Formats: sequence, C-alpha cells, structure tokens
Amino acid sequence: MKKVFLFPISLVYYFFFLIVMCAFQPILWLCNKIFGYQGLKKTFDLVTFLSLKCSHILGCRYTFENMDFIPKNVPVIFVSNHQSLSDTAGMNWYLRRFHPAFVTKKELGKGIPSLSYYVRNGSCVMIDRNNPKQAIPQIKALAEYIEKHKRSAVIYPEGTRSKNGEPKEFAQSGLKILCKYAPSAFVVPITINNSWKVYQYGYFALSLGHHLIFTVHKPLKVNNYLFNELMAKTEKTIVDGIKL
Repeated sequence: MKKVFLFPISLVYYFFFLIVMCAFQPILWLCNKIFGYQGLKKTFDLVTFLSLKCSHILGCRYTFENMDFIPKNVPVIFVSNHQSLSDTAGMNWYLRRFHPAFVTKKELGKGIPSLSYYVRNGSCVMIDRNNPKQAIPQIKALAEYIEKHKRSAVIYPEGTRSKNGEPKEFAQSGLKILCKYAPSAFVVPITINNSWKVYQYGYFALSLGHHLIFTVHKPLKVNNYLFNELMAKTEKTIVDGIKL
C-alpha cells in the first residue's frame, strides 16, 4: 500500500523536473552561442541546482562532506562510485567551482533536454560501451585540457550505475589515460551513499525521503604513485566508504 502513494508524488516530481529541463534547453543553446563555454557552464549549473531543488519533492537531502580536502588551483580528477542519475547533478553543483567535465556513457548525449545538450557541447567525453577504445583520444584531450587550465574531470570507473549500492569492479583504462596526460593532477576519491535508493523501484515510482551523502576523501598526487598503486588505493578508499 505504501508504494501506491509513490506514484502521484513521482508524477509531481517528473512534471516539475521536465519543466526545468525543457525550459532551459533553448536558454543553454542561446548562452552557448553568445557567451561560449562560460555561458553554457553557468546556465547548466543553474539547471543542476534547480533539478536538485525538484528532488526535494521526493524528500531528498544532499550532504557533501570534506569539501576542504579538495586542492585548489591544480588539475583534479574526481573518481567516484556510481549509483544513479542524481550522482551527476550533485557532483556538478557542489563541485561547480572546479569546472567538472564528466566521462559518461554516450546514451546521455541524446534524449534528455538540457542534459544531452550540455553533454554534447560541454567538455564531457561520451563513451560507447560497445567500443570503449573510440573514446581514448577524447579522454586524452580532456586530460590535457584539465592539465593546462587547472580544471577537473569526473570519472565513474564502474562504467555503469549500481542498482543496489554494491560496488562493481573498477575499470582502469579511463583513469589511467587521465593520469598519464595530466601528471600534475590530484586524484580525489568520492564515495556516494544512498543515491541508488531513490531509484530502487526503477524510474517509476521513485522512492522517498533519502539522504544522499557525497564523502570526499583525501587527495592523492598522481606523480607520487605508480598507477597500479594509485588505482588500488583509490578503489579501496571509495569502496570502504560505501554503507549498504
């Protein structure tokens, strides 16, 4: 019976969420054409902020812990577990000062108003999971970009979201390329908890009243470690922070 009440609340959430995403699609296009990257980014930051506000309808709360751990004025590679679409909105908003560029699946490049436009026209890298090697030059270019401009990349090494919160095996290739071509970067592990619970019944109906917690761990300087050591330490730090 409890689940029955989730359907009308989910409808209300999707109604306001779609209004935000559709309304900002032409605004993103206009800001991108007139002001370029800065206009696109500032506008998409607002989109993610409003999308988080919409999720308050579902009773979602967000906490981003240990922000002071993140080094400033250096290239940063944020590495995180992945539990739901809420991860990207939370990371983009709370990490906005670091200009995060996401390594994401190509499916997000179409079909979702505002988000798909930003993925295609921002600094994001889209990966075809059936042919991941095609993204190697783009990931290399992203690494060189964050190295030059002292900005950040976000990568989910699991490759796809966990539907029950349990971490999947971390793939090395994307992070390895980022570390190779951004040697002065810091890897910052982030553990996400409770994001999967919002979608535990699927995309409809959505679950209510969850506290999404993003925990930032201490940074690891890329050129202080052999890559295998860095990878193992990063994965262990993230996984050890997951609470099921």
